[in-house]
Amino acid sequence: MTDVSGVRTSRLDSVTSADDTVIGYRTVGHPGTGARQPGVVVLHGAMESSHSHLQLAEALAADFTVYLPDRRGRGMSGPCGADHGMDRELEDLDAVLTATGARDLIGVSSGALITLRAALDNPSVRRAVVFEPPLSVNGSAPTDWLPRYEAEMARGDIAAALVTGMLGARMGPPVFDRVPRPLLKLLTKLTMGSDDLPDGTGEPSMRTLAPTLRCDLRLVSEAAETVGGFAAIRAEVLLLGGDRSPAYLKTALNALERVLPRVERVELPGLGHGATGNRNRGGRPELVAQVLRAFLKP
Repeated sequence: MTDVSGVRTSRLDSVTSADDTVIGYRTVGHPGTGARQPGVVVLHGAMESSHSHLQLAEALAADFTVYLPDRRGRGMSGPCGADHGMDRELEDLDAVLTATGARDLIGVSSGALITLRAALDNPSVRRAVVFEPPLSVNGSAPTDWLPRYEAEMARGDIAAALVTGMLGARMGPPVFDRVPRPLLKLLTKLTMGSDDLPDGTGEPSMRTLAPTLRCDLRLVSEAAETVGGFAAIRAEVLLLGGDRSPAYLKTALNALERVLPRVERVELPGLGHGATGNRNRGGRPELVAQVLRAFLKP
């Protein structure tokens, strides 16, 4: 099967989580000639979906079977729900791990927060790659923009809410801080896309993903100031980040490096928070795959 992005995808599957929410996922890999390829689950971050790391999965597929879940609220999966939080995310991940038999995790941004908790709580997790979690350390992760985002979403001004989120999380280039908000809003409105395919298998638009930001922010809130607890993780952990990413993400990686007992750290030169994503979103999937392959080698 060929995905709409041009990346070869072996199949689309789904599992049912503990609260009966359907969690869809993509499986990317090549047929092996001997023992079954080791499995690895990639958890995407905010404003992303299973689509966002298809090229990374393809770059790893010669050596691993890669599973790409749509986290709640995205693509093939059910809605976040009123009780969404870390517990639901861990239940969803556990359902995917049980169905696939995978024991290695790659978590990106808010997906890295879930990966850290899974590595702490689930003894079956063997190795975990943690890419730039927005883990607040002494108030380092910015969340003061949330009320404005919520107000803009409530009145249906999705473009404005996306601008607020981008500026608040410091994910745009530095020049964006000098661009008038009305211009940023206009540019966002022109590029945020329309409604998605009814079956959820296509790449979600920014318009569709915008409401899921509040789901990710719940995870950020729950995980805030918990870095010390991760000292109990016994899985091998690779901390990964780009040297062009916002300072608060480096603060989180620095703090984790000090407490994790079995840890490696790699900084990707010239790359930022989008490093793991598809090339059309500024990612460098082949370069990232080289680092991951060395850490996840069987």
